[in-house]
Amino acid sequence: MTEAVADTLDEQTRRQVESLIKKEEGDANQYRGALGVALTLTAVLMSLFHLYAAYAIVPAQLLRTTHVTLVLVFIFLSFPIAARFKNRLMPWDILLAMLAVATLVYAYLGGDDFTDRNTYPFTTDVVFGGVLILLILEGLRRTNGWVLLSVTVGFLLYALFGNLLPAPWTHKGYELPRLVGFMYMTLEGIFGTAVDVSATLIILFTIFGAFLQFSGAGKFFIDFSFSLMGGKTSNVGKTVVMSSFLLGGPSGSGVATTVTVGAVAHDMLAKAGYDKNAAGGLLAAGGLGAIISPPVLGAAAFLIAEFLKISYLDVLLMATVPTFLFYLGLYVMVTIDARKYSMSGQKIQNIEGAWSLTKKYWFHFFSLISIVVFMMLGFSPVMSVFWATVASFATSFLRSDSAMIPYAIARSGTPFWKSLYQSKLVAALSGGFTQVLSIAATCAGAGLIVGVVVLTGLGLKFSAIVLDYADGSLFLTALFTGLVVWVVGLAVPVTASYIICAVIAAPAMIKLGVPDYAAHMFIFYYAVLSEVSPPTALSPFAAAAICKGDPYKTTFQSWKYVAPAILVPFIFVLDPAGVALLLMGNSKALAAANWGEIAWITFTASAGIVALAGGLQNWFILKTSFLERWVLVGSGVALTYPSTVSDMAGAAGLALVVAAQLLRQSRQARSTV
Repeated sequence: MTEAVADTLDEQTRRQVESLIKKEEGDANQYRGALGVALTLTAVLMSLFHLYAAYAIVPAQLLRTTHVTLVLVFIFLSFPIAARFKNRLMPWDILLAMLAVATLVYAYLGGDDFTDRNTYPFTTDVVFGGVLILLILEGLRRTNGWVLLSVTVGFLLYALFGNLLPAPWTHKGYELPRLVGFMYMTLEGIFGTAVDVSATLIILFTIFGAFLQFSGAGKFFIDFSFSLMGGKTSNVGKTVVMSSFLLGGPSGSGVATTVTVGAVAHDMLAKAGYDKNAAGGLLAAGGLGAIISPPVLGAAAFLIAEFLKISYLDVLLMATVPTFLFYLGLYVMVTIDARKYSMSGQKIQNIEGAWSLTKKYWFHFFSLISIVVFMMLGFSPVMSVFWATVASFATSFLRSDSAMIPYAIARSGTPFWKSLYQSKLVAALSGGFTQVLSIAATCAGAGLIVGVVVLTGLGLKFSAIVLDYADGSLFLTALFTGLVVWVVGLAVPVTASYIICAVIAAPAMIKLGVPDYAAHMFIFYYAVLSEVSPPTALSPFAAAAICKGDPYKTTFQSWKYVAPAILVPFIFVLDPAGVALLLMGNSKALAAANWGEIAWITFTASAGIVALAGGLQNWFILKTSFLERWVLVGSGVALTYPSTVSDMAGAAGLALVVAAQLLRQSRQARSTV
């Protein structure tokens, strides 16, 4: 959490928020003195290594093993084995870090023979591989807690002892040497797709996000949103929605967006008339949008591109319309809030004008879109984020208060090396690496899970079970898949829940004719719900701490705000025209549905979201009656379902409610004259 954010919160709230952030990023040690300096410089070097790997050519095996090793070394040196050892570097931490390095050196010195003998590994191979697996499990525990560790261990036990289970879950079982050889000595287990994405994309985006944070882009996006909306209390909700989009797009972090926007906006929301739980729910819902918003999305979006072997630009394209529908739902909800709570148009003081801010900090907008610009120019995603980071660094010098290295560093009187160490550049490089530790550990653990699924054929088994229960129904298969993803997401982070469900649940929908990219986007969107689903509802809990509300009531409110968009994933798995909402240019969907049909289904989905928002808020033009409320809910569901009959029924229901409310409004106006 930045100092600017921390300064706006009282001490008790700051501690609560920091505790929740630590649950997402891990509770790292805060070393001082020489040890703190050494770890900071090590993190800087690790970021520079990954930036170099983006620009130069580093063999995949070397890059992935080095990435995992560096992450484990830093985890063991930075995260205590138990809370009582916080901020104390213990001998066993150093030993574990050395063992991690030893596994890298052993694999690197093994040469080509090392990978060739993975089916029949040497005893030393099994020892070093077993040590690495145990180190990854300990790294998972230190950064993500016991739940994800237990899930990962459960998958490993399934690989070893699956032959003892009854049908249809049984398989032949794998001995320890075969399992370790596959996990450690190939690019299919630990060092598979998840770690590849972590080493080549996710870490570069965390570095890029850190550069934006320390150059002041985040603060500018929030200030600009408040200025653009005129600083009126009736527009505070809309301001939260806009600032969450602008800030969340580059960050891709739900909790970080919720905390950063909430620290500034919580008092304004209270003045506007929001109660504590509703204010927290809106902030958390805005933060959730960060994970599905271009240009970054969440870490899982990079995995979608890698799993499907498509460009990251295609993933951004697929997210465009669903993101619009998500924010449309939020916008309608806060617009209704302004009527429901009779919010005044009172001006909030001391807000600088939007044009004045733009003249000063216009270059931050380029940082927001630079990644997409570079990709449209033909750069790969890796090179796009590399040059976007360079551009962010260069443009920061357009103003002294945003410069990553102080203008007066040479004549400040402080030794050059000390001034450089204290600069925003070092803070950004260091933060960029430390922020990836939890995600990278998750990806390494996910490599173990995916490896088990590949070895045992669990994905096909699970798909067969789902299809059997659904009796071949696509709707029931999608419903069961959504429930599975949601349940998994209750216990593990977004990235982990997406990876697990992508390999075990997606095949069921694909077998029924859903395009693979639509199935993966469906799973991605429901995995995102883990951000607002207890017990891992970190965004609502952080928002509740900031707004002094009840965590569980705030979570319920956040569900209310995002509910209109929850049905969107069903649109693009139940009908070819709905699939076209993902805008895949070479897809069968666009061959089956022209742009007019795409525009129509976008329109009907938008109308459905508006109707659902009114029903859930119990307010539309006026306060709704019991019958009107449920007609709106039913109409919203019908309009979001891609069918001509349901569209006609939903449109009729919505039209009846609008007519009834306009008539009642007219009568009320005449009675007051």
